[in-house]
Amino acid sequence: KALVVLKKELMNAQLQNKISKDVEAKISKRQRDFYLMEQLKGIKRELGLESDGKDKLIEQFKAKALALAMPDEVKKVFDEEVGKLAHLEPAASEFNVTRNYLDWLTQLPWGRFSAEDYDLPRARVVLDEDHYGLEDVKQRILEFIAVGKLRGAVQGKILCFVGPPGVGKTSIGKSIARALGREFYRFSVGGLTDVAEVKGHRRTYVGAMPGKVVQALKRVQTENPLLLIDEIDKLGRGHQGDPASALLELLDPEQNNAFLDHYMDVPVDLSRVLFVCTANVTDTIPGPLLDRMEIIRLSGYLADEKLSIAQKYLAPQAKEAAGLEGASVSLSDEAVDALVRSYCRESGVRNLKKHIEKIFRKAALKIIESGVAVPVPVSAEKTGAAETTDSAEKAEAAETADKPEATTETEKKPADASVLAQRMTVPDSYSLEVSASELKGYVGPPVFDSDRLYDTTPAGVVMGLAWTSMGGSALYIESVVEATVNNSDNESSAHGRLHTTGQLGDVMKESSTL
Repeated sequence: KALVVLKKELMNAQLQNKISKDVEAKISKRQRDFYLMEQLKGIKRELGLESDGKDKLIEQFKAKALALAMPDEVKKVFDEEVGKLAHLEPAASEFNVTRNYLDWLTQLPWGRFSAEDYDLPRARVVLDEDHYGLEDVKQRILEFIAVGKLRGAVQGKILCFVGPPGVGKTSIGKSIARALGREFYRFSVGGLTDVAEVKGHRRTYVGAMPGKVVQALKRVQTENPLLLIDEIDKLGRGHQGDPASALLELLDPEQNNAFLDHYMDVPVDLSRVLFVCTANVTDTIPGPLLDRMEIIRLSGYLADEKLSIAQKYLAPQAKEAAGLEGASVSLSDEAVDALVRSYCRESGVRNLKKHIEKIFRKAALKIIESGVAVPVPVSAEKTGAAETTDSAEKAEAAETADKPEATTETEKKPADASVLAQRMTVPDSYSLEVSASELKGYVGPPVFDSDRLYDTTPAGVVMGLAWTSMGGSALYIESVVEATVNNSDNESSAHGRLHTTGQLGDVMKESSTL
């Protein structure tokens, strides 16, 4: 029995020894592979052939930071985030959050400014090229440039253009940016209900992003752009906060030199940004926000101004859009004046532009239906290139036919786009001028006939003026006697009564009853 027990113990010892040797061999092999791989990475890194993904990312961030003039506070935050990134594993969720933050931090234009243009004659030419009239706005911009020329630097301002639709509030912002030589960025806040759109999200949220202002700086890559905030009078308010209150810090010249975005969490200098806001009315803008802006009112255009705008800007643009560029098709001055007085009486020129575009579209239809337009002749260079292409295709087809293994069926090639969309032109011998008497066939009957209902105003009728944010119009106020006042003892008949009709405001109704 003792011999049997010894044999079992010997077998167990041999088995344990074999298992331990196998395990040690596997461990030593893995250690050896790991050691060799690390040596290989180190050698490649020293030779510059390959580097670790995380180390390469950190080097890229540091190289971007060296090219930027970061403030000391921002530089300190950057160094802390880079140190944190170096100790994080790429598989960790915090790694992507930190990487995205460093990406935004190094993509902002710290210390970059576009060159200011203080040339007053050029600025005047640029403003006159793009817009007719609007002398108040142009004068304010020229004052802005003159002050900057005297001081040697231009500080940011907050302007607010208030006026009815279609008077050029948004487009004048682009012209101002072009006159000043600044980058232009526009975003609309109409219906905005989330404060995070202005001040950004906290980095703790999934998919967090900075606010619109920081995104604008990243897009334009300069710290002194012109930011156009459109429809500021239509700000919403929801359970995510009040965006109008969030704009108070942004549009305050005393505070926006250290604007704090929730995502960036570092102060961003917006003191050299020129903010231009647009609104239709000022009634819906909160008082504290309105107090921070310089209001410039654009009341609209007169009839002679609309005539000049139509002939200089709207008609050439509509003509080009209708494919009639270079053709002898035009609108007479009487036709434009009739359009202004009988079809488009609003303060802006947007409706006038639509009517002019409609006229040129119908003129293009008339030209095509009459068969006047002819195809544009193909140039000699294009013909030579086409012949070369055809000969090459024939040679290729011949070579393919000589090969016995080639298939006889060939795929149909799509037709050339230039052949499918061949351009047409109107010959110089054709001319068309739309007169005032022909407007009815192009845009329909007149919408407005006359402001005057009476040649001679009768007793009890007076002319009045109505003013709204969309413009204004003349109207008649008429009074009718319901009953005569007599000297009877009846108190109601002795004093008489006054009834008012129409959509009168509460103040006017109260005044009429006193």
